[in-house]
This record gives sequence, C-alpha cells and structure tokens, in this order.
Amino acid sequence: MQVTTQHKIQTSHGRIAVETRGEGFPVVFIHGNSACREVFRKQISSPLLDGYHLISFDLPGHGASDDAPDSDRTYSRPGLADLVVELLGKMDIKRAAIVGASLGGHIAIEMLARSGISQGQFLIGTPAVGENFAEGFRGKPLNGLASRGELTSEEAQQFARAVFGNDFEPFMQIAIERTDRQFRSKLFAAAKQGAGVNQREMLSLTNTSTAIVNGENDQIINLDYVDSVPYANLWRGKCFRISKATHSAFWEVPHVVNLLLSDFLKELTGRRKT
Repeated sequence: MQVTTQHKIQTSHGRIAVETRGEGFPVVFIHGNSACREVFRKQISSPLLDGYHLISFDLPGHGASDDAPDSDRTYSRPGLADLVVELLGKMDIKRAAIVGASLGGHIAIEMLARSGISQGQFLIGTPAVGENFAEGFRGKPLNGLASRGELTSEEAQQFARAVFGNDFEPFMQIAIERTDRQFRSKLFAAAKQGAGVNQREMLSLTNTSTAIVNGENDQIINLDYVDSVPYANLWRGKCFRISKATHSAFWEVPHVVNLLLSDFLKELTGRRKT
C-alpha cells in the first residue's frame, strides 16, 4: 500500500488539513456535510487509482482543519467552492478531476462558475438543485439534522447511519460531533437565501464531463429528480444507480464505484493526451 502524505496549508478560510498520495493527473476528493477526508480512504488506498495524484482534505470546520475565521464568508456552497479553488491554487494545481460526495458534489458544481480547474466531475449523492431546493431531496435532509447546529451523540449516530449505511464506523460519528456548530445552520441558511449558482442550469450548460453515481436505495436524495436534469455532458449518457447502496455508495460498495471512477479517469485523461 502506498504511503500518504499529510500536511496543513494556510488559506484565507483557515488552515486546511490535506492528505495526498501518488503522482500524475490530480484527482481531488471533496467530502460531504459533517464528514472528513477519511471517508475516502477506500478510494485513496485503491490500486485502481494508482498513477494519479490523489488529494483529499478536511473542509473548514471539519476534521483536522481549522474552523473558518469568517463563518458567514465560508460556510456556504460558493464560499466552500472559493476555498477549494484557493487551496488548489496554493498547491499549484491548474487542472484536476473533482470527486464530490453529497455536499462535496455541490461544491464541485459551484467551482464550475469560478474556475477552469475542473476537467471532469464525478458526483455521488448530489442532486443538482435549481430554483426549488426541495425538489432534489426526499423530504427534509436527515429529518432536519443536516441543518442543525447542536446534535446529541445519539443524533450524530443517526446522522452517520443515514449517510454511510449500517456499516458506518466510529470515526464518522466523531467527525459529525467535531463539526463547527455554526456550519450546518449557516450552510442551509445561505442556500435558502439563494447563495450560489442554479446547479441544474449549470449542468445543462457545462462542457465539463460529468459522471452521476448514486446508491439505488438512497433515502436522502430524489433519484428521479437527479435523472431529470438535462445534463449537457453526461458521462456514458446515463445516471448510474448502484445496487446494495444508499447515500454513500463510494463507502458501501467501493469495488463498484472505484471501477467506475477508474474508467472515468482513463477516458478523461485519454481524451487529453497529445
């Protein structure tokens, strides 16, 4: 197993904990609401992704990263997208594939409006929301836990199970409990106020290759809505629904998702060889 390198990078949104492995075309992993970079360990350690520069990090207010010094500026989809663009700039990364899980996918879509870094995006558990935010979800996300500042230990466990399935690990609950108490409420308040791009419209216009991968038993997002988005550049012409998986297919059935991601990256980088 290849060794990863861990370090912290100072940004205007606070110090960010970053983990990298390998060399080659950069592949950037962005985790979801109240998670941490460790949720991608089954991808970072996969031999299928050898030959790429794999990058994962903790968002501000998460994991080993600092809480944002200006929560109003940072804790929104566009604020987090600005953070990722700044972070990759400090790492001298000018182009990359972006793998976004849940909120991470929303951040990836926001990045399209702010930067030309993304050469392809692989979105998992992310409905490209338009003017009606609620259309992309099955009821209130996590029965309101996704937007609540204070969570009990029991609620954090419910959160982890809903997002990662019954095989969630203790570090996931710890990550949820560690998350900056301002993060969840400010994220959803900003969304309700219309912060960020119309993501449905963005994916109907972008030339960036977009892979859509979801668990067929996802109880959080509306899969029919996801399928209804008029994607301009949908990889392989379809949205994938992965059997035996819920919201985090990359964690629950990594062998399936890693094969798809490997194929996506081969096609993406192959198209760009000269």
